[in-house]
Amino acid sequence: MSGTSAIFTSESMRAEKRAVAGNSVLAAIAITSLKIVVGLSTGSLGILSEAAHSGLDLVAAVVTFLSIRVSDKPADADHQYGHGKVENFSAFIETGLLLLTCIWIVYEAIERLFFRKVEVEPSIAAFAVMLLSIGLDYWRSRALGRIAVKYDSQALEADALHFSTDIWSSSVVILGLLLLQFGHSFGIGWLRTADPVAALVVAGVVIYVSWRLARKTVDALLDAAPTGVRSQIMDAVSKIGGVLEVDRVRIRRAGNRYFADLSIGLARNVTFQRSEQMADTVTSTIHDILPDVDVVVHSIPRAQRGENIFDRIRGVAARHNLNVHDVSVQDLNGRLHVEQHLELDERLTLLEAHDRVTLLEAEIRSEVPEISSILTHIESEPATIETGDEVVRDAGLERRLKALAAEFPEIVDMHDVNLKRVRDHLYVSCHCTLSDDLPLSRVHDIQTALEIRFKQEAPELFRVLIHPEPQTDNRR
Repeated sequence: MSGTSAIFTSESMRAEKRAVAGNSVLAAIAITSLKIVVGLSTGSLGILSEAAHSGLDLVAAVVTFLSIRVSDKPADADHQYGHGKVENFSAFIETGLLLLTCIWIVYEAIERLFFRKVEVEPSIAAFAVMLLSIGLDYWRSRALGRIAVKYDSQALEADALHFSTDIWSSSVVILGLLLLQFGHSFGIGWLRTADPVAALVVAGVVIYVSWRLARKTVDALLDAAPTGVRSQIMDAVSKIGGVLEVDRVRIRRAGNRYFADLSIGLARNVTFQRSEQMADTVTSTIHDILPDVDVVVHSIPRAQRGENIFDRIRGVAARHNLNVHDVSVQDLNGRLHVEQHLELDERLTLLEAHDRVTLLEAEIRSEVPEISSILTHIESEPATIETGDEVVRDAGLERRLKALAAEFPEIVDMHDVNLKRVRDHLYVSCHCTLSDDLPLSRVHDIQTALEIRFKQEAPELFRVLIHPEPQTDNRR
């Protein structure tokens, strides 16, 4: 997605969320005002409890509207995880307001049931207002729920949940008014308690909503991980080839964004580039579980099970950011002797290079105690581009070198012989075709022997490079 498209999508999301939150505020103002007027005129505790409920819903809607404006701001230097927690805090405030509503409703209902009589006069206006409230709550809950799911907004989800349960609480109030009217018409005295009983039912609904919302908001504010997601991530990541272990997984939520932080164990001889590739694979795997999650992967070097002595030697070298090659281990009467080649920056002095090698050898002997002795061949690692002359043509030397190659029965042919002069030194390179199924160890022995023969035949050669090719892949 281009930068312009991303900005457009983000602005569109903000505008859509603000619009639905703003419409919810306007609807809350209208319905709360009507409920207060009708509740006072009829004296119905059920309607007044609904008015109080709607009034707090109005406050919650305003808080939600304001929180949406803040939470959609991008991350900055002081809020590196963005401002999404404002939505969670907004939902937490709504929970407190709902509980306050419950306390007042329950207190007033008990008063009317046991300590004082309040005459309630149901009217057509009361029924009309409650039916209008149900219609508006249905419209608001559908609109808010759709946008909440679309953008994973907890604040809008809380509002949608409120208004969906308001439909049921308003229905209970209507039922209470109908029973009350029925009692008036037929002289059934005990039905006069229908109104405060309906108010208690409304309070029960509000408590239920508050409890559900409280659990979600407190979990979000305390950075609780979504249920089951951590184990899903650990199972999925542990199945990725090359991941030795999943050491730690932490997940937190801020608004509609998730953040995942995990540590994985990789083989200690894995290169930095390969480690980065593994981190990308882990990130993609987590995105399959939590889309759009912000992932940070920390890789930890680990020794693999069943490491041989060569892996252990290379693992110690890799710890020092060194790469040893041509490692040879000999078992001489039960004592292991190691020979290895190590390239170091050509700009180092001999003393500096030797000190580094001494430290490396001591650490290898400490970690691999079965090694009796180590001998390291120090090579200079080129750090400058060498200036060379044009390719030298010497048909006679080429014939002599090809004749030497013919002495080795495994070499099918030798071709692409190139000679060049660099800093007054003669370099030769060539391609040798060998059998496809020849073991690589034997190929290396042949290359080494052929290099020795070349230098014996032509002492003027300073460096020899032999490139082996399989017989079926000969591209001459």
